Amino acid sequence: MTPCFFKRIFVILSLVMICSISGLRAQTIQDAITATNNEQYDKAEQILQNLAKTAPTSKVYYRLGENTLLNFFSDTISNSPKVVAAEAKAYFEKGIALAPSDPLNYVGLAKISAYMGETDKATELRAKAKSFLPPYKKASKIPNPQEYAYTLAKLAESYIVFEKVDTSLALPNIREALTIDLQNGEIYIIAGDIYLLVNNGSLAIKNYNKAQDIDVKSPMANMKIGNIYFKGRNLMAAIPYFEQAIALDKNYSPAYRELGLLYSMAGRLEESKANYEIYLKLTNQNIPAKIRYVISLFYSKNYAEVIKNVEDIFAVDKSRTFLNRIAGYSCYEQGNFAQAIVYMDRLLSTLTADQILKKDYIYYARILMKKNLNNPKVLAELDKALTDLTNIRDKNESLKGAAKEKEKVNEAPLAAKVNELQKTVDATNIELTKAFEMYEKAITFEKANTKIEEDPNLILEKGNAYFTHWHYTEAADTWKRLITKGKDSEEFYLQIGKAYYKGKDFEKADAFFNEMLLKYPDYLQAYLFAARNAFAKDPDSKLGLAKPKFALLLSKAALDSIKNENEMYDALRFLGYNAMQSGNNEQAKAYYNRMANLDPNNKDAVIKAYSSMATLYMSIGEYSRATEFYNKIIAVDPGNAQAKQSIQYIQAVQASAKPKAHPDEITGVIKNSAGQPIAGASVRVKDTAAEQWTNAKGEYKFTMPEASTTLVISAKDYKSKEIPVTKNRVYNATLTK
Repeated sequence: MTPCFFKRIFVILSLVMICSISGLRAQTIQDAITATNNEQYDKAEQILQNLAKTAPTSKVYYRLGENTLLNFFSDTISNSPKVVAAEAKAYFEKGIALAPSDPLNYVGLAKISAYMGETDKATELRAKAKSFLPPYKKASKIPNPQEYAYTLAKLAESYIVFEKVDTSLALPNIREALTIDLQNGEIYIIAGDIYLLVNNGSLAIKNYNKAQDIDVKSPMANMKIGNIYFKGRNLMAAIPYFEQAIALDKNYSPAYRELGLLYSMAGRLEESKANYEIYLKLTNQNIPAKIRYVISLFYSKNYAEVIKNVEDIFAVDKSRTFLNRIAGYSCYEQGNFAQAIVYMDRLLSTLTADQILKKDYIYYARILMKKNLNNPKVLAELDKALTDLTNIRDKNESLKGAAKEKEKVNEAPLAAKVNELQKTVDATNIELTKAFEMYEKAITFEKANTKIEEDPNLILEKGNAYFTHWHYTEAADTWKRLITKGKDSEEFYLQIGKAYYKGKDFEKADAFFNEMLLKYPDYLQAYLFAARNAFAKDPDSKLGLAKPKFALLLSKAALDSIKNENEMYDALRFLGYNAMQSGNNEQAKAYYNRMANLDPNNKDAVIKAYSSMATLYMSIGEYSRATEFYNKIIAVDPGNAQAKQSIQYIQAVQASAKPKAHPDEITGVIKNSAGQPIAGASVRVKDTAAEQWTNAKGEYKFTMPEASTTLVISAKDYKSKEIPVTKNRVYNATLTK
């Protein structure tokens, strides 16, 4: 024997003795697989990375890629799909570089392409993987039948994409795999997973049980069956399977975590805590395990504990900035929107673009929206305060000296209120602008294949948010984006047009209603709002925009006067008013008579028609005819106070006696900007037929209906003006050209 031989023996014996003394042994791929199955992904990666340095093979890199993907799916909240895909892809490509004819790494790449939405590329990679397998004939003639069957099973598994599976492509592969190798429990597990995704629970359980029969010491099958009952909310039925998994392997940490989650959902908090403690102990309280614990807490809706544990992790490891995500989400669910913003700001400021998830933008947008939920109420309060302030200032303009100074003192508190409300609205608008930006980033979130697919549900949500916060034009512009995505019904078109109209963007509304009428020429509501928009665009009828549109509405509605009664009423009311404004009293009478006869059983419509007719006769001084129509109102509605008061007023005028002022009687003078009285000006209560006309001195007087809120002052060749109704009894106004 040579000295070299003895030297080699000595080295080998020394290594054996060292290993025996230290209790160490070389770790294998199987150890890594066990760690992965135990969801100890960090441990599995460490083992595989060591193997990649000391004994690299294509199988080692395949397992590294698989471990990376499984880690992602165990925690899709913390992990970014782009980052994970890039990392796993790098491992699979290294495996291919070592063994170009090993099909498994091509299957791994196919999985990534499928996850990223690259369907054609995934199909190409699966075909590439299969090209390295001999033609399927008989299992006895296939070299390495176990590896062949395993590859087929993994090909079948590659058709599982985000909880969905194409069984027409997956099942043929899994059936061939089971024909070739009936002794691989992992193949049965994959078969069970496929059947479970198509809601065939009995076949899923059958395959999981076969996997258990093959590997009686493996806890995985029991874990899978337990999860079926768990997902079906049959919590008590799930417990024995998780307990059996633990009985098979007392160190199987995922079962403890699942029991902790289950008991938490069942309200058995002490048992939940005990199982979570064992889970953390088995995982050596390592940060990845704590993170998975936090994820479980989130899914069990224990948001307070999520935040507490995230802060505990940050106390020892601030590098896990992605945990701001789940803390922010949890604060949102708790209703703590201010703190949620703090977490989300930290998150977005520390992540790269590839690490940001679409739901980060969605959550942030919703957080900002919820935080400012009170904004519409503040806007309404500000709107009223501004109107009141304008009204007071208009009134003060006619005062002089000490009286004016006194009213200025009374004006100050309201001015201060307006200022404070405006500050609140301005601060809110900054956050809302950011929310709308977040919505847009989520809507156009870029996929890995660089194709941008706008999310229609988020577009609708963004439009609704705009509308809620009085951004009506922006709401309409946003909703319009959905028309090309199939949301193009008559009702949706009308919703968009009405938003432009409500936002006083009359030009856009006009263009949109015209477009709508071309698409839906028989949709009466489109004609109605097109006419209303034309009136809003030209309230003084200087351009004559509204009259032809209301006339068209009337002709369309008249085709079915019973069904379209409301639309006909609107058209007749405007056309009568327009004719009266133009001095065409006979035409106005014809419209009002038609309005009264439209539906004799519609008391409100009849009363408004008679009231309009009475107003017309009052304006031309025919008091007896006006009284006649007020009496007709009383015949329909014996308790109508306004009609009775109007008759009393007419009687007082006819008797040349100064009538006693009624509590709801208002008076005033309408002048132009030069201070000259305007004769024949209309003073009307908005959205009613209550109306009076000024005399040669610009004076008017009439009794307002109950709950009146706004006066509309108008005259030919002048701009209309709206004045809010307060407790004042005198309302003067100045109209401009």
